[in-house]
Amino acid sequence: MPMIAPLAADRFQSFSTEHLLLMGLAVLGCVAAVALGRHLARGGAGTETRVRRGLALAILAFTIPLQVLQLLPGDFDLGTSLPLQVCDLSWMLAAFALWTRHPGACALLYFWATTLVTQAIVTPSLQEAFPDPRWWMFWGMHLASVWAMVLLVALGERPTWRGYRVAVAVTFGWVLTMMAFNAISGANYGYLNRKPSVSSPLDLLGPWPGYVAIEVVVIAGVWALLTLPWVLGRRTPSATGGGGRGDHDDRATVRDGASAA
Repeated sequence: MPMIAPLAADRFQSFSTEHLLLMGLAVLGCVAAVALGRHLARGGAGTETRVRRGLALAILAFTIPLQVLQLLPGDFDLGTSLPLQVCDLSWMLAAFALWTRHPGACALLYFWATTLVTQAIVTPSLQEAFPDPRWWMFWGMHLASVWAMVLLVALGERPTWRGYRVAVAVTFGWVLTMMAFNAISGANYGYLNRKPSVSSPLDLLGPWPGYVAIEVVVIAGVWALLTLPWVLGRRTPSATGGGGRGDHDDRATVRDGASAA
């Protein structure tokens, strides 16, 4: 009897047609988030708040059940199930930032989503194929984090040097915490205690723990470059004038940027 080929691969394949379509979806979602943010910025504050908080609840409604599934005895794995990766923390941060528009949360989400979460979308560390729950969790939390970040930027939550310092400090604290947890548990969250078993860009950075220090320095430098254009843009006098919240934030950002220079 001839064998029938499976309808889907047993494992997710990077840079397959499926992966390219998902990356295209990520881009389309960013375009939609910019359009939505601009529309909400022109509307009333009440509508903007309701939409933001509705999206925050949608993120929680989607991700929490899938996260719970990974914590059940039949699926639990100490090295992968706990929501300790930056990308896991990002979906929680995205929901909080959307609900509150807290400047520190928005800044941290900006830096994490533009670099670490986006990198995970381009080079996913994912074994499960569609329609495994982990497949849905992986793509749902990554895409939601990036789209939430783009929406908040479109609404005016732009990075500042103060936010940059907060993001670097929080991320460095996460690195130290995860290295300690990994050492105690034998896990390897963030690949902070040893490199992946397969080839990765970390192979170019030398042995442990040197590659971790290089990662931290490189990320801090990239984040500084991602902050600079926004700060310099705010130094240009506004053509519209006015004395609202945005103008106050811009003046504070200029002073912050000047003090950090």
